[in-house]
Amino acid sequence: MTHAFDQTIYMDAVLTPNDSLSPRAFQIVMGVTVIMSFLAGMMFLSMGAWPVIGFFGLDALALWFGFRLIRRRTRAETRVRVTADRVTLHHKDGNGGEKSAELPAAFARVELDEPVGPTSWLRIEHGQTAYIIGRFLTPKERESLAKGLRAALRRARAERYSA
Repeated sequence: MTHAFDQTIYMDAVLTPNDSLSPRAFQIVMGVTVIMSFLAGMMFLSMGAWPVIGFFGLDALALWFGFRLIRRRTRAETRVRVTADRVTLHHKDGNGGEKSAELPAAFARVELDEPVGPTSWLRIEHGQTAYIIGRFLTPKERESLAKGLRAALRRARAERYSA
């Protein structure tokens, strides 16, 4: 059964983490790291400490691996859609795993721990179930998103109950 209010979308937000480095900046950082490691390694080699070269290589490899891990996490995204009928949450993690949930808009609540700080989680709740969204957002961004979600839910409920 389709209702007339299913068509209006009050919020359709895609949340993504901020990217720490552009691909070009990553190449520059890794290039500088490799050159500096090589030069330092050559200096130690000239002093007869040849085993140190391997440690400089391991440092560069660890830095590359760390940036790669961070890059994978920045591919995560969460989509929040609010209509008069439902709140739809769809999350993709950096490894390609996906989770979805639908909540009735009439009973969904937006909660944000006060005072807003780094450990304040933004949750969309229904009954005893809570979905944390925007873990990667700054406290100000979470606060702004919470206000937007609450306003979207108010408008969605107003349409639902006026229809």
